[in-house]
Amino acid sequence: MTRRRPTSADDLLTRLGRLTEQVRTGTELQQARVELAEALQREMLPAELPSVPGLRVAARYSPARHGLDIGGDWYDAFPLPDGSLAFCIGDVQGHDVEAAAFMGQVRIGLRAVAVSAADPGEVLRRANELLLSVDSSLFATCTFLRFDPATQELESARAGHVPIVWASADGRCGIAEDEGGLPLGLMLGEEYPVARRRMTQPGSFVLVTDGVVEGPSFPIEAGLEEVAALVSAGCCGDPDVLAAEVMKVADSTGHADDAAVLVLAYDGPPPAERPG
Repeated sequence: MTRRRPTSADDLLTRLGRLTEQVRTGTELQQARVELAEALQREMLPAELPSVPGLRVAARYSPARHGLDIGGDWYDAFPLPDGSLAFCIGDVQGHDVEAAAFMGQVRIGLRAVAVSAADPGEVLRRANELLLSVDSSLFATCTFLRFDPATQELESARAGHVPIVWASADGRCGIAEDEGGLPLGLMLGEEYPVARRRMTQPGSFVLVTDGVVEGPSFPIEAGLEEVAALVSAGCCGDPDVLAAEVMKVADSTGHADDAAVLVLAYDGPPPAERPG
């Protein structure tokens, strides 16, 4: 489980209040907006990532190198009422405070609809309708996964987002170009196909935002290939180490955007309980 030191509500409100006042008064306007966006974004990321026997999870987030480009990249993970675990990662179009705030809406919307949705495709469909109802000019790409520890099945759906990169202990690896739908917030009635994978081999599934794998003169295909090589080499190791290594790919892309990485490391089904 990945942890970060939590910020108290009072400290966060004090900081946000100070930064908001700077924006209002025009004092160091540009820098204040950047700091406010980063504060909003970091505090909306989960303090802890859930796990179950046989599945370890790790994540990394890096704000934009140049403050003007901080935006709405996020990751999230949370348990569902039926005992399964939900994971998502995404990227809001645009930058600055508006993108960070919209990211918060997307994240809260996904959590709300996931409680009663049948599968990840239904989660994205309902979230898309919810976001369209608020009449925002922004949109977001997203991948949503659900892992069921009872069936050892991983379901996924994506809304215009970067493909999942995976590798297993038997030497197989790949970039999952599963069929998807349009980004969230663009078109009413959009459908999101669901890919289902029965977990039979230890391995890792890695989700990234495009800030990790794409840059001004660095094509996304090259970035995904670099990530695939790292995942293949480290698929059975520590997911926290793998997440850190994957994040380093962003250094070679020359990206100016935010970057996020989410790693699901599958160790195999837990041993069957012996009868008492």
